[in-house]
Amino acid sequence: MIDRRSLLAGSALMPFAAQAQGTDYPTRPINLVVPFPPGGQADLAARPVAAALEKILRQPVVVQNRGGAAGAIGNGFVARSAPDGYTLVMALSSLAVIPEAERLFNRTPPYTADQFAPVALVNADPTMLAVPASAPWRTMEEFIAAARANPGNIPYGSSGTYGTLHVAMEMLAASANIRLLHVPFTGAGPAITALLGGQIQALASAPGTLTQHARDGRIRVLGCWGRERVSAFPDVPTFIEKGFADVEFYIWAGMFAPAGTPAPVMQKLRDGMRQAVQDPQLVQAFTAAGAPVRYMDAPDFAAFFAEDSARLVRAVQRIGRVE
Repeated sequence: MIDRRSLLAGSALMPFAAQAQGTDYPTRPINLVVPFPPGGQADLAARPVAAALEKILRQPVVVQNRGGAAGAIGNGFVARSAPDGYTLVMALSSLAVIPEAERLFNRTPPYTADQFAPVALVNADPTMLAVPASAPWRTMEEFIAAARANPGNIPYGSSGTYGTLHVAMEMLAASANIRLLHVPFTGAGPAITALLGGQIQALASAPGTLTQHARDGRIRVLGCWGRERVSAFPDVPTFIEKGFADVEFYIWAGMFAPAGTPAPVMQKLRDGMRQAVQDPQLVQAFTAAGAPVRYMDAPDFAAFFAEDSARLVRAVQRIGRVE
């Protein structure tokens, strides 16, 4: 039988036990979930990060592609995972979009943004408009004119309904008063394959996933959703400079842990990411892909995420229901 004095003594030790939780982290492999198939922005960010981080944490960091539903499947899996630092996600801006899109249909979201704790932002790039090299359009003006002349007939791909690539294109369509044919895929990788194969005629994507194909002459990049031009495509104008003031969209990649992950674990992950983004091989991989490192530690990333999410939620509300 436990007496009152023993119980009180045990209770007094509880804060110290909680504080100690995670100090030996990690003691086993870490799973880094990419909520999309291989070949997209999240995947291109996750693999160099995993390689650098496992050298720092001295445990394997295993990239797991759990694609589907514009990222909802993988994001939801991590949201439901134990908050112990062993299941993380390399997410895109669609993390905030998907719950809002579900609410448009009066459906229960598969997760909510407050189920995640930001660890670090690793890059953030304006979205770029790409078309196949065989397409007749050489400027964004020609593309928009063709879309106006053929409403609903130019097919474009996306990473899924209400995913980042879908929202960006619908933002342009609303501003330019055009109507396009949306063809959703399970991720940016399959969408790019379809663009290269001519199954679709346009795609909004991150510079990092387009750079090599543009260099090879297989695609043509016509426009940029950023406030400023992208260094990898200095001759490509922004939609803003062409008069579309509200066409601004960024694809970023950042690491999140499930909310409630112990503070010592979060600190080790933050410290690890601070070192990882300085790894020469990671920097080289990001730079070669045309998506240089843009690092933010958790507090700044949380503020960035809140601001970006608010803008995207407004965009989704303007787009409305898409069956």
